[in-house]
Amino acid sequence: MSYIPLQIPPGVYKNGTEYQSKGRWNNANLVRWFENTIRPIGGWRKRSTSQLTGMARGILTWRDNNNNRRIAVGTHNHLYHMNEAGTLTDIGPSDLTAGNADATLKIGYGYGLYGSSAYGVARPDLGSYVPATTWSVDTWGEYLVACSSADGRLLEWQLNTGTDAAAISGAPTGCSGLVVTEERFLFALGASGNPRMVKWSDQEDNTDWTASATNQAGDFELTTVGSIQCGKRVRGQILLFTDVDVHTSTYIGPPYVYSFERVGTGCGVISRNAVTVIDNAAAWMSSTGFWIYDGFVKPLASDVSDYVFSDMNITQSSKVYSQHNTSYGEIWWYYPSAAATEVDSYVVWNYRENHWSIGKLARTCAIDRGVFAFPLAVSTDGYIYEHEAGFNYDSVKPYAESGPIEFGVGDRVMNVTGLVRDEKTVGDVKVSFSTKLYPNATEYNYGPYSLSSPTSLRITGRQLAAKIEGNSNVDWRVGIIRLDGRPGGLR
Repeated sequence: MSYIPLQIPPGVYKNGTEYQSKGRWNNANLVRWFENTIRPIGGWRKRSTSQLTGMARGILTWRDNNNNRRIAVGTHNHLYHMNEAGTLTDIGPSDLTAGNADATLKIGYGYGLYGSSAYGVARPDLGSYVPATTWSVDTWGEYLVACSSADGRLLEWQLNTGTDAAAISGAPTGCSGLVVTEERFLFALGASGNPRMVKWSDQEDNTDWTASATNQAGDFELTTVGSIQCGKRVRGQILLFTDVDVHTSTYIGPPYVYSFERVGTGCGVISRNAVTVIDNAAAWMSSTGFWIYDGFVKPLASDVSDYVFSDMNITQSSKVYSQHNTSYGEIWWYYPSAAATEVDSYVVWNYRENHWSIGKLARTCAIDRGVFAFPLAVSTDGYIYEHEAGFNYDSVKPYAESGPIEFGVGDRVMNVTGLVRDEKTVGDVKVSFSTKLYPNATEYNYGPYSLSSPTSLRITGRQLAAKIEGNSNVDWRVGIIRLDGRPGGLR
């Protein structure tokens, strides 16, 4: 008996051709690699019983001074609050400017001159791009502060569900977003309609925006050809992301209050919500790939970037949303695939173990656990879901599928007669195989097999691919599977 272990490294590799992923996992959905096993991600269940109106593009959880847990969600045309009991309230001002559920790129029929482009050839970049409306949300003490990219006002809500959020007195309008600094300044991003302008209030007073000798309010116009998309707190700094570059803002005190420095070029963020912060570092998706800041801006090598950016609907890239999952050391990016106009896919980087995964999941915004016991995410159906809760996937089964594994010996094929499982519980998963004599040869399929110990097989080939599929509602684990194989004849 000669056992052949299928020792496949963790994570998905999906760059280039299928054969380039030999010896690696090539496709997956709703699974993760963690602590040397393949396992399903946690499932989901509804937390809200009421449906949000509009597409959610921003979410925040926080505790007020009385230790009450709260959730804020901004859709393209509403701002909502939900308490820990699940009561949903629309807290947006009555005159909130309704935004865009979808991005629009005006290069289609009727936009240009008749006959100006050949049929089937990509049109020149001469159109006008209007992104989907997004929200930036933060806290000012226990109060909620928020800004819709369509409305442009800095809003504050003071926890009374009978009173709507209101524009902050004296604050600039025409803003694209906001962020609260560690020193308790409120930053207005893209302020007063200037896409490069940062304005900040006086310290501890978000109603005082006029610079004087007696306060620390001020403004600064970034030296960039891009437009400010978002700002994020990292330890000791604010990171300011434009669509082309990245800048830092550091508190230095009066008279200048803040210093600004460009720290990265050609790495602008792909959307206003495509950044996740991990303590003193940040990772984000750009139209040029994945990037990380840990004191320096660096490209983040990805085993799936070719697939992700080839699969993405770039016109709707303003909908990309990033989420931290601290329990597993993961950063998720939800994005619309090329076949969709709304978010339906995800890509995950496990920064603890440094591997990647992909899959299908329609979530338009999400936030890590912390204030609440489970991560929260909003689906395209307008409901808030708890995630990593149980193992229900709406009838979808998690799976992982490998690329080709060379298991023949020289010119000889391999005959496999059995399989020795390494799973947590018998019957939790099924395994299928496909074999070929060479990359473009006819493919032969075997299985699926419900694993026993051992499992009898009759498989022949030079290269083999394996697919592991878990049952719904089961927390399964799979380690190293071994095949009982012997060299056969020449083919």
